[in-house]
Amino acid sequence: MRAFFSASVAGSSRLSLAGVLASVAEAKAWLNTPERRVDVLLVDLGLPDGSGLELIRHAARTHPECEALVVSMFGDETNVLASIEAGALGYIHKDATPDDIAQTILEMKAGASPISPMIARSVLAKYRMLQRPPKVEDDGVDGEASVGLSPREQEVLNLISRGFSYAEIAQLQGVSVHTVRTHIKNLYGKLAVHSRSEAVFEASKLGLLPRMGNAEL
Repeated sequence: MRAFFSASVAGSSRLSLAGVLASVAEAKAWLNTPERRVDVLLVDLGLPDGSGLELIRHAARTHPECEALVVSMFGDETNVLASIEAGALGYIHKDATPDDIAQTILEMKAGASPISPMIARSVLAKYRMLQRPPKVEDDGVDGEASVGLSPREQEVLNLISRGFSYAEIAQLQGVSVHTVRTHIKNLYGKLAVHSRSEAVFEASKLGLLPRMGNAEL
């Protein structure tokens, strides 16, 4: 991935590749060199020795003119909002990486805030959910109906909330793992989430999962 981005930047007549680093420690040491001039920081969040958020904050302190663009596999609204709060001006999901990252960088320097459509949709869905009025419990409409889950999707949701693996769910339901993955993909889309933990969290808030009583061990 680093080689792909490096080639794109180096191949642009309007950009100059300042450096390519593989860890938080390397990047911090590189940024701490006084003579460095950095206009753009293209950063991943999941680095071997820490989070890219730490680098974004560090770059903001050492190079106030530097603009950060995140390219990451993490597409949940928590990481997106944390990146924006740290100072990032754009956020691109690795599954939707543009063919020419150099053009994306140039657009950001021209005033744009690039963000992958799938991430924008997730953040907007989260925002809309936060803006909804509190749900009246006796309104006759349950969470499952409002989200539009099918009976099989509801079953899969219940099972992933209890920690069952895809293979275990497939065995319990007598279907293939591929079918289970399809149900989970549909679930994620309807709940506007990107991971099992997010799905369980959102489903619990919507009342899609049974409440667990307190227990003492």
